[in-house]
Amino acid sequence: MKIKTIPTGAYEEICSIVWSNNNQVLIFDPGDDAELIAQTLSEKGLSVAAYCCTHAHADHINALAKLYAHFPAPILMHSADLKWAFSPVNQIPPHYPVPPQPQNTEILPLESKSEWTFSDLTFQVIQTPGHTPGCCCLYFPEGQILISGDTLFKGSCGRTDLPGGNPKQMTESLKILAKLPIETRVYPGHGPDTTIGLELQTNFFMKQH
Repeated sequence: MKIKTIPTGAYEEICSIVWSNNNQVLIFDPGDDAELIAQTLSEKGLSVAAYCCTHAHADHINALAKLYAHFPAPILMHSADLKWAFSPVNQIPPHYPVPPQPQNTEILPLESKSEWTFSDLTFQVIQTPGHTPGCCCLYFPEGQILISGDTLFKGSCGRTDLPGGNPKQMTESLKILAKLPIETRVYPGHGPDTTIGLELQTNFFMKQH
């Protein structure tokens, strides 16, 4: 498996692009800088198999509509976050306006399947509420890769003091992630990548599990 991470926007949110043996890719959390993401696809000769949102905060989905308009593909988002994803409550002025909603498409409920396959890529859905009600992590068993969004960071975890956040749920979510193989490579929504093993040794929020 191959993965390309692209820091986007004022908050340097990480958009992750994953592909395997062909040119069909999964795009996780296209937060901003749609032109930069599109340029990466063009340079590598890649096409989009699906878009997947770990959660719906504006800094993670603001480029979604623009990319979809140029590269239409299925969109996955947890229904608990879809309720407010494209509404006025979801903006971070002055950096992120209300995310525009992709037109003429149905956004599929991410939680409706425990496992999704697009092209030659299969990932498992791990529901990890705490940062938002619909937060999810996406796990590729074959490549031992985890797209952790804003649930798990290197040395930290996602905030729980924003609307919809829940500290108790975050604790339970981290317990689930702590059971993954220690070799699992973790790609968070902000900051550098890490491994489950390293976080179990050094991350206060994971060590307690």
